[in-house]
Amino acid sequence: MKWRGRRQSDNVEDRRGSSGKGKLIAGGGILGLIFVIAQFVLSDGDVSVLEQLEQPATSTTETRELTEAEKELGDFSATVLADTEDVWNNIFSENGMQYREPGMVLFSDAVQTACGGASSASGPFYCPGDQKIYMDLTFFEELRRRFGAKGGDFAIAYVMAHEVGHHVQNLLGTAGKVRQLQQRGTQSQANELSVALELQADFYAGVWTHYNSQYLEEGDIEEALSAANAVGDDAIQRQTTGRVNPDSFTHGTSEQRMKWFMKGYKTGDIRQGDTFSEFF
Repeated sequence: MKWRGRRQSDNVEDRRGSSGKGKLIAGGGILGLIFVIAQFVLSDGDVSVLEQLEQPATSTTETRELTEAEKELGDFSATVLADTEDVWNNIFSENGMQYREPGMVLFSDAVQTACGGASSASGPFYCPGDQKIYMDLTFFEELRRRFGAKGGDFAIAYVMAHEVGHHVQNLLGTAGKVRQLQQRGTQSQANELSVALELQADFYAGVWTHYNSQYLEEGDIEEALSAANAVGDDAIQRQTTGRVNPDSFTHGTSEQRMKWFMKGYKTGDIRQGDTFSEFF
């Protein structure tokens, strides 16, 4: 992705140089990490279960100087967020609405949010309580190494755009309506609603990519599709347990995630993002 020398968002808070320490109860180490990634990768901001799986972050903090590579990744992330701001401000304006830009927090190890505490093992997530996206950027190395996603900066851009998609759902009221329906329905219906919500966020990531295509480079779409493929429910279950249980899906299959990202990318039309009609 062509990003160097371009505008960076002012809505980024970088906490990576000063991070609290937290521990996972669920197995600890890499086993705990894989377990939580399998449950919460690219989540819609519901971290209530995370609070049960991890110990609260202690008051101990570690302060260090960021490496040049970390600083560059922070600059890249701020540029991508700026691009999402430009695209969604335009889309909302064209539809007679005002877009409220989300914040983004870069962190290491553990973080406290309006949705509760989370560790780096949770993966990227959006918290509707404070309208912020939380990113531990070391997650992407784990995504590549353990789950087979291709490397590359656009895989990160896709995930960020997906989380911004959850912010869009929050602003439009979609996320709130889904939570109400989930509380009234069965577990199976709640899971299907969760899948539809996640696939729509993938669609919105594709819409952003469509309008940001002037900055794409060769291989960028393949990187996004590789990341989408790696975080499908079926792919994660097969990797972590050796079995696939469709009844427990909450984010969609690899095929579905790639399909809806590409639909958003090809059409650029937010009116074509009705993922809920696939299930209801």
